[in-house]
Amino acid sequence: MNQPLAERVRPKNLEEYISQNHLVGEKGSLTTQIKKGLIPSLILWGPPGTGKTTLANIIANESDRPFYILSAISSGVKDVREVIEKAKQSGGLFTTKNPILFIDEIHRFSKSQQDSLLGAVEKGWVTLIGATTENPSFEVIPALLSRCQVYILNPFGKEDLEALIHRAIAKDDFLKSKEINLKETEALLRLSGGDGRKLLNIFELVVSSEDHEKIEITDKLVLSKVQQNTVLYDKTGEQHYDIISAFIKSIRGSDPNGAVYWLARMIEGGEDVKFIARRMLISASEDIGLANPTALIMANTTFQAVSTIGYPEARIILSQCAIYLATSAKSNASYMAVGKAQQIVKQTGDLSVPLHLRNAPTKLMKDLGYGKEYQYAHDYDNNFVVSEFLPDEITGTSFYNPGKNQRENAIKEFLKNRWKEKYDT
Repeated sequence: MNQPLAERVRPKNLEEYISQNHLVGEKGSLTTQIKKGLIPSLILWGPPGTGKTTLANIIANESDRPFYILSAISSGVKDVREVIEKAKQSGGLFTTKNPILFIDEIHRFSKSQQDSLLGAVEKGWVTLIGATTENPSFEVIPALLSRCQVYILNPFGKEDLEALIHRAIAKDDFLKSKEINLKETEALLRLSGGDGRKLLNIFELVVSSEDHEKIEITDKLVLSKVQQNTVLYDKTGEQHYDIISAFIKSIRGSDPNGAVYWLARMIEGGEDVKFIARRMLISASEDIGLANPTALIMANTTFQAVSTIGYPEARIILSQCAIYLATSAKSNASYMAVGKAQQIVKQTGDLSVPLHLRNAPTKLMKDLGYGKEYQYAHDYDNNFVVSEFLPDEITGTSFYNPGKNQRENAIKEFLKNRWKEKYDT
């Protein structure tokens, strides 16, 4: 029993795999590809303990391909090149099943390490499967990301986590040797933070600590065996999301004290400085927007600064930005405007661009009326002339409604002077 429980009961095939039905269920987006062995290079993005590594192993097993594993924590460019060379050789000359290269925590790879993968993926020497807990749009270089499909793994729900425990009790030899009565699960689920691996390892710790064969699992028993102070801030679990939510809501609510408190909680918990700064960037546009456009500049400068400096000094910069955002005027008008516009696009589809707004680089396009009757704003007084810039089907629609603050009051007056029909209310 040297292996942890999570490793001992790791699923070997799709039938044993729990959750992620949108990917590997009966109608999952990956199910048919796996069964046919037509696997693209892909990135599996999801919280810790949701089955990314397990799914990569299953894909390799089901498609009967050579499988190579690298960890971004311990591997360098040299290791990547060595594995690629082995993969090229194992692929052989007469097989269409190229090897799979699985890279755990691919977001930790530097740009040069990710660059070293491009040729192998492009030429098909390997099928890359990367696993990440971070948004690949930020952490994976564009050239590599464009060569991969991104699949999102969802956090485990209560039913999924309980199913993991029941499966472990039924499958594992050590657990089968005990008479286990799973009376309560709330403490197990809470301490796991939605991480299946952590859940199983906590469960094994509780069972192993009991000397008798009959064991009744209760919340009281679990809490007595597990030191709660080890999970006061789990930057990969549920509290990670709860605290960042409290932080952003404090900024939105213009409370600098709440913002600094929740910021301190994240700092003391070892939260990634870029994660905190990235969320402030979003808030600067979503919650402050045009009420104070400088907020976005401030947040972006903060992101760049803390990415360079790191802890411990980054805490000062984060605090400065958090207080600035919290004490700034607020407006969600830009956020609401694009949301309304997206909703109209979903409802109306691909409406044609009016002829007078179309580009006309060729004579044929000009003959077809492209750009005809377009009125060049700079040819008119105040650089403005009333015109229509929306498709005919939604003419006159207003998406942007200026917020009630000093900056946007001025914007509203500007718009009223030009678009009286839309903003003279």
